Amino acid sequence: MLKKILIGICAVIVVLIIVVAMQPAEFRVTRQAVMAAPPADVFAQVNDFHNWEAWSPWAKLDPNAKATYSGEASGKGATFAWAGNSEVGEGSQTILESHPPSHILMQLDFTKPFTATDMAEFTFKPQGEGTQVIWTMYGTNNFMAKAMSLVMDCDKMVGGQFEQGLASLKSVVESAK
Repeated sequence: MLKKILIGICAVIVVLIIVVAMQPAEFRVTRQAVMAAPPADVFAQVNDFHNWEAWSPWAKLDPNAKATYSGEASGKGATFAWAGNSEVGEGSQTILESHPPSHILMQLDFTKPFTATDMAEFTFKPQGEGTQVIWTMYGTNNFMAKAMSLVMDCDKMVGGQFEQGLASLKSVVESAK
């Protein structure tokens, strides 16, 4: 009887491993919003990490998080590191490409509560008198991330934060007019 139970448990574990392994290796989360401000104004808010406290959804989750800025003041080479509570975690992001006023590419390096390296991209497109802002994060899922995706929806979780951030960014750039 004990042997059958152990075989059953092993079979469940093998099936679970196969299911996890078959999850997508890559992920992509994208949200967008239109803002009544010129692309250069919106670009300037994102291109300088010192401005992020005014609109970043994570700044609101832990107002006491420690922020460190290094490298360039803004644009390519600018780095922002943070260390916060369990909702914010710890890590850094560096601007790899900055093409005013249309595109910013960043590398995100997370260290807590998990280790990961992902990319974030902002695209700014003129739309009428305003700007369409597209915020995307993408990367590769390791085995643990694949397992977590079985119980957590990354698109809903991170996408919701992107929506909050874009709404705050919209408020900041539109009130500056």
